[in-house]
Amino acid sequence: MTLLQRLARRFGYDLTLRRKARPHEAQLVAVLERFEISCVLDVGANLGQYALMLREWGFGGRIVSFEPLPDAHATLVRRAAADPGWQIAPRMAIGEREGEVELEVSAESDMSSILPQTGLLQRISPSSRVLRRERVPLARLEDAAQPYLAPAERIFLKIDTQGFEPQVLAGAGSLMARLCGLQLEMSLVPCYEGEVGFREMQGRLAAAGFEPYLFIPGYFERKLGRQLQLDGVYMREAAPPA
Repeated sequence: MTLLQRLARRFGYDLTLRRKARPHEAQLVAVLERFEISCVLDVGANLGQYALMLREWGFGGRIVSFEPLPDAHATLVRRAAADPGWQIAPRMAIGEREGEVELEVSAESDMSSILPQTGLLQRISPSSRVLRRERVPLARLEDAAQPYLAPAERIFLKIDTQGFEPQVLAGAGSLMARLCGLQLEMSLVPCYEGEVGFREMQGRLAAAGFEPYLFIPGYFERKLGRQLQLDGVYMREAAPPA
């Protein structure tokens, strides 16, 4: 991609299509800019796809990534080496307590989860089969994020933990009150045992003062002809500066 094309994307255009485009990535970055987000906490970073996407579409704030799998974490460290605004936390999973937890490592690393796969996911996505179970460090987000945050930081939390999102939020503690917004993967059809569904998560976020700003399509299963997951971007209306 040329410098001109990257600059055009920054303003929501895609020169390769020769028309104005507002893909979800550009819309997401527009929301972050509207709320003057200065730091994105990237929980469940995997190989850094989310952080790299934010940079490609023009987000210039700091990014702090959290990832428990050793190989993925090593890749994160390498990819962030040339970006002084992208920090990689020590290898850990994020949840509601401190200690250790067993992670089911999938053949597709971004499908790995602390929660067991449902029979449905095993049937429709055999490529996501569990290869092994691995003990990984577990920390609360409130404690893990604190060293990276300045007092006046405008914080956006992204969570992609394959059904473990409520536990991540449960460990946010006092950090929840500081969040300007968050993005999390939500399930329309359970893919992991015990995960909270879309409707219940909507209610929890509304009770915490978050309003829906953007929905991004996720896992669509052609065998079922159905959307299984989506990402929701939620912001606090009172959070933008006057």
